Amino acid sequence: MIQTKLAIIGVGHVGSQVLTDCSHLNLFSEIVLIDSKEDTAKGEALDHRHALAASYRTNSKIYAGDFADCADADVIIISAGVSEKPRPGEDMPPRALMGKENAVEIRKIMAGITAYTHEAIIILITNPVDTITYIAENEFDYPKGRIFGTGTTLDTFRYRQIIASHYGVDPKAVSGYIMGEHGSTAFAAFSSTTVGALTLSQCDALLDRAEPVDREFISQEVVHTASDVFNWKGWTNSGIGEVAAVLARAVMLDEKSIFPVTATVDGFYNCHGEAAFSMPCIIGRNGLERQIPLPLDEEEYEKLQLSIKDIQHTLQSVR
Repeated sequence: MIQTKLAIIGVGHVGSQVLTDCSHLNLFSEIVLIDSKEDTAKGEALDHRHALAASYRTNSKIYAGDFADCADADVIIISAGVSEKPRPGEDMPPRALMGKENAVEIRKIMAGITAYTHEAIIILITNPVDTITYIAENEFDYPKGRIFGTGTTLDTFRYRQIIASHYGVDPKAVSGYIMGEHGSTAFAAFSSTTVGALTLSQCDALLDRAEPVDREFISQEVVHTASDVFNWKGWTNSGIGEVAAVLARAVMLDEKSIFPVTATVDGFYNCHGEAAFSMPCIIGRNGLERQIPLPLDEEEYEKLQLSIKDIQHTLQSVR
């Protein structure tokens, strides 16, 4: 019998949701939880074991462990790090503010992982995810493609939902990507977005909407809607939990799915290994198997260059 194993490092609000969503995939025979607060990991493991009697659940082994348990993991999802905290009268604080502390944390975690494996596919959630992914990829001699961050996948899900709501269609009918930084400089690649194979201009003409899609509003809404969740709820975890689960599934089932994840870019968009950012990528059993240089119009290209500069600035601040 084939045994499949997931390790989740960091089981706070986000890690707990990742555990829920990934356990519901019914793809892992074993799930190990690793957290600096050992009792938290034990409690989450026990809580989730109590749900295994449900008829639609596989009888996975869920338990608290340590880095040694990563040795035979197929997938490792890292959500550990300093949490963002709402501030009175302010939107969600810039992810870059967490950079220094989370850079220290990811270096400790990667040292722990690489003592036992260089084979697992590592999916990073910890923010600022572009900077954290760059550090993990480039400082630990890990095989290319076997580390990537969730990047703008959640932003892309939000974008597709907003577009779908405007045109009154299922968001799964929307194909389009948010690219660049997972943060304030993220941008929508409107020029390649389609709805049921229709361009946005064709949608405006054919789908009987009173007003054409407001691209400037949508660009701002995609970035700022996370702040609404954060400020009303105190944290964001449901959407990113689903993102982690679909990426883990794409790896385990070798789906060759395309998601805009973040990884170091070398040779595309005038970037030569000096930054990690999100662009469409093929995800399969070997992790990030190919980056796809989506054609951009002039305005989109300029926005990407600004986004790269912003990421590089954050990266410089944590070195």
